Amino acid sequence: MSARILADAVLVLHLAFIAFATLGGLAVLRWPRLAWLHLPVMLWAAGITFAGGICPLTPLENRLRLVGGETGYQGSFIEHYLTSIIYPAGLTRSTQVALGVLLLAFNAAVYLRFFRKRGASAS
Repeated sequence: MSARILADAVLVLHLAFIAFATLGGLAVLRWPRLAWLHLPVMLWAAGITFAGGICPLTPLENRLRLVGGETGYQGSFIEHYLTSIIYPAGLTRSTQVALGVLLLAFNAAVYLRFFRKRGASAS
């Protein structure tokens, strides 16, 4: 399989990870057992955001692009439309922390609803 195709697959996986970390709590409302997967994913995403770290998928994707002979994010449909969502231009440290707070606050509200709903159904 081509390194470029693998790099695009990593980019899609990265977007799916971000979407699941952000909105996976809503899926937990429907499928409660998913919480065991969502909670660690959401905490990892928040932690890496607060720490200002880099997700391991980012260097993997970049390495695959280099192996595939690419120098940047130009060329494919996936790169053109998804890269700016995952790696927005002008992302400052304060914006990154604010995104982490929003991630935790949103999911805390979802899980609060989940536990209230679960408690009401147990009564």
